[in-house]
Amino acid sequence: MSAVTQPRVVLSEWTKLRSLRSSRLSLIVAVGLVIGLGLLIPFVSVSNWAAGTPTAGYNAVERSLGGIYLAQLAFGVLGVMLVTGEYSTGMIRATFTAVPRRLPVLWAKLAVFLAVTLALGTISCVVAFLGGQAIFASKHVDASFGDPHVARAVLGAGLFLAAIGALGVAIGALLRNTAAAIATLTGLLFVLPVIVQVLPRSWSDAIGPYLPGDAGTAIIAMHPDPHQLAPWTGLGVLCVYAAVATMLATVMLVRRDV
Repeated sequence: MSAVTQPRVVLSEWTKLRSLRSSRLSLIVAVGLVIGLGLLIPFVSVSNWAAGTPTAGYNAVERSLGGIYLAQLAFGVLGVMLVTGEYSTGMIRATFTAVPRRLPVLWAKLAVFLAVTLALGTISCVVAFLGGQAIFASKHVDASFGDPHVARAVLGAGLFLAAIGALGVAIGALLRNTAAAIATLTGLLFVLPVIVQVLPRSWSDAIGPYLPGDAGTAIIAMHPDPHQLAPWTGLGVLCVYAAVATMLATVMLVRRDV
């Protein structure tokens, strides 16, 4: 019988991910959102371009990356289901029987999903950027990778999607229930920012930039808002959320029964 090693567990998790039809479809949807909206938003903008519209400071980069705001949910939900799907089917018992120490399973899921989301997220963001700028070129407001901050924004968008995916995996491992984990992820990314916005201005300005979604998307900001975190600082805050959720998941994974 072959020994259980981390590389073999990683290979097992990779096999699970690529063999599931639902996973493939979810990744296709996520990539489609990034590229589709990255082309649609510039097309609509150009189609409705009024004569005499000022072009100074036009933010063509962020518009071509607008798809990440919806794609983050697709990546995050797939990360959740990568873990909770095994709990709902009971397959997790077989997984932990094969890997009794448990934690290598979580590390493997994180490693595989991070690699996949980083690769697909980065490629889709680059394609969306190039396609969007080709459309914006008709109005001479397009940007190139050589322009200041552009490469950081485009490649950083891929890092943002990977971090959201990791956060989804961690929340799924922590809660072990698909509905609860997706509700928690959705609340963090979409509901909590709305609640914070209705707080007094001084409170919202202090809290808002540190929410996971707002912090992470600072990486694509070409002209950061004074109340927004610096691009890499914001991405770092999102990574801290993912790291803390992962730490809590490791503790609970070891302490709880299947």
